[in-house]
Amino acid sequence: MTANDTTMDAGFRREVAGWLNEHLTGRFEPLRFRGGPGDGDAFPDLRKEWERELAVGRWSCIGWPEEYGGRGLPVPLQIAFHEEYARAGGPGRLGHIGEGLIGPTLMAFGTERQKQRYLPPIVAGREFWAQGYSEPGAGSDLAGLKTRARRDPSTGQWRVTGQKVWTSLAHVSDWIFVLARSEEGSVGREGLSFLLMPLHQPGIEIRPIRQINGGEEFNEVFFEGAVAEAEDIVGKPGDGWAVAMALLGFERGISTLGQQMTFAHELDLVVEIARENGSLRQPAIRRRIAQSWAGLRAMRYNAARMLSGFGKADLAREALGYKYYWSHWHRDLGKLAADVLGVEADVVTGDPRRERLQQLFLFSRADTIYGGTSEIQLNIIAERGLGMPKEPRGKA
Repeated sequence: MTANDTTMDAGFRREVAGWLNEHLTGRFEPLRFRGGPGDGDAFPDLRKEWERELAVGRWSCIGWPEEYGGRGLPVPLQIAFHEEYARAGGPGRLGHIGEGLIGPTLMAFGTERQKQRYLPPIVAGREFWAQGYSEPGAGSDLAGLKTRARRDPSTGQWRVTGQKVWTSLAHVSDWIFVLARSEEGSVGREGLSFLLMPLHQPGIEIRPIRQINGGEEFNEVFFEGAVAEAEDIVGKPGDGWAVAMALLGFERGISTLGQQMTFAHELDLVVEIARENGSLRQPAIRRRIAQSWAGLRAMRYNAARMLSGFGKADLAREALGYKYYWSHWHRDLGKLAADVLGVEADVVTGDPRRERLQQLFLFSRADTIYGGTSEIQLNIIAERGLGMPKEPRGKA
């Protein structure tokens, strides 16, 4: 990075921080540090207003090309935005799935009609999306999904029947993209299609899943003949797997740096409580804090390397191990938080800081499961990254 680049980065960071300091106040003040993992159903209506506030300030979809309503900012400035957003306590983004997943996927694979119809409402914070991938029998092994889509020859519409599960924020979303089996008798990765569907229609039922911490950000979504219009298939029938995998490539994008800033806040809070209650004097606690700090720095450097190829509709080798690494690091941080709290980890104290660490411990237990279990992640690293033979799999 040149001196001019450094000056530009510093000036941009001041601009972002200043805007957030001015706007993340008043009625938006309660949103600070809310809406993250494990807290995703907090203040949904107010967070939708916040998405529209970001859009007015042109802080929505800042990396998208200008032709699609974005600002076309280069990767270093996108990273700076996400880091400053997390530093200021910006709430979890209800528009993340639209901005970070389906938006880039439509730019890469969508028709002109799909781009014109679906991208502007994402930029404006008017429509929100959910992801219809996992099923009760096909979570990490997504190729085993059984949700069916059959085309009506008279209308061209797709009729979808089946069930999705662990669908984040479906209860506050407007649309869902669904990976479904569209060819009779197909198995595995073959015969799948990628469909765009409105959630508010007959034939769709959404049931919240209550978690151990009391939250309900995940849902089951049931489809009983629900409709996707003929023009709302992304790619050709049968191309669903390629589209779905490209979307997962976009998932490991710029916002990972913002995620790491959230992790840094959590680590700082662990240290703060450890100082207050004296547990920092324990050599084992100090050692684990140091290990957490070093692990977080390593995570950032690898993410920066990974993002050097961001924007391609595939996963770079550097990205293959990212989910495995951060999920284990974060789970260990949750254990550390509980050990620092000691007996306070098991009681309601009324202290928001301690409640945040309790929530960290409870939710981080799932980090190595959702988004692909650690076992599946190791298979991906071995097979796609190292070129090792594929693990034997039974037929679906």
